[in-house]
Amino acid sequence: MQIEPRHSLSMWRAGLAPVAAVAVSLLICAGLIVWTGTSVFDAYFLLFKGAFGSRFAINETLTRSVPLIFTGLAAAIAFRAKFYNIGAEGQLYCGALAATFFGTGLITMPPVLMVPFLMIAGALAGGAILIVPVLLKTHLKVDEVVTTLLLNFVIILMVGYLIEGPWKDPMALGWPQASSIIDEGVLPRLLEKGRLHAGLIFAALAAILTWAMLRFTTWGYEIKAVGHNATAAEFAGIQVNTTVIKTALISGGLAGMAGVSEVAGLKGYLTLDLSPGFGYTGIAVAMLAQLHPLAVIPAAVFLSAVYVGADAMSRAVNIPTYIADVLVGMSVLCVLVSVMLTRFKIKWT
Repeated sequence: MQIEPRHSLSMWRAGLAPVAAVAVSLLICAGLIVWTGTSVFDAYFLLFKGAFGSRFAINETLTRSVPLIFTGLAAAIAFRAKFYNIGAEGQLYCGALAATFFGTGLITMPPVLMVPFLMIAGALAGGAILIVPVLLKTHLKVDEVVTTLLLNFVIILMVGYLIEGPWKDPMALGWPQASSIIDEGVLPRLLEKGRLHAGLIFAALAAILTWAMLRFTTWGYEIKAVGHNATAAEFAGIQVNTTVIKTALISGGLAGMAGVSEVAGLKGYLTLDLSPGFGYTGIAVAMLAQLHPLAVIPAAVFLSAVYVGADAMSRAVNIPTYIADVLVGMSVLCVLVSVMLTRFKIKWT
């Protein structure tokens, strides 16, 4: 058996690969559902119904997809430049810290100005926290996987200290949470009855702008060139370290906007359980989208549907919600295999 590169890649093969990968992952996870003694068709029907079967279900699925779009974009653009940012979880909390610092009364502006200001502040905070890891990467060759991952725990511990101490809301009856965002800084609801907020619009615009930047600008070309071959890019005159630093700052900024959307759009105040792992799930979103910014949107909606639908499925039949984590992991694994098969072919000898 030999593995040989394909000389050409058709559009239908590239588009069908992730769809086939998701289908295969559903088939594999069907074995786990059978093991619980539940009908596979009933389980998947309940999962789909729980995610899209009603207006409320669709609302919840789209609401949960908002932070996943941001963190998926953060991972996608960083991975494009071969900067493996595993710290989107901490950068998300940095964005939430910035929104809490400025949005609880320190600055008051009309909503049309206050909301964009909080988004920008969160993006700057998320990008700023990546300055040290990216400089260690570019100047001292320190592995960014380790530094960004460990930085997550430092930031989360700092959040715990603030909401238990200096930033603790005296009106929260002892609960560890910060003060609420003022009304001018709250993201408006897109629907009267539901939790879906304008963060979805910001996330979609971020995906479109990221795609346009990668597709039509010189900077986007430099990011892709550095990701493909940093040595060749440097030989061609591209400043590799500068490109990696800029890409890392954008990645952190996108993750920081996820924190703003959760604080100012969903909860209204900062808590330690603000994110159930959106930063890590964003990596799965990026891999499922094959690092394409526009594909991040359907990938995020798919994964959020899996989680939301799994909750409904678990309540209806005797299936643990952990099946959602298995399905997400299996989907990413199958997508990686499908990407390999689209670029290479197996030749039997």
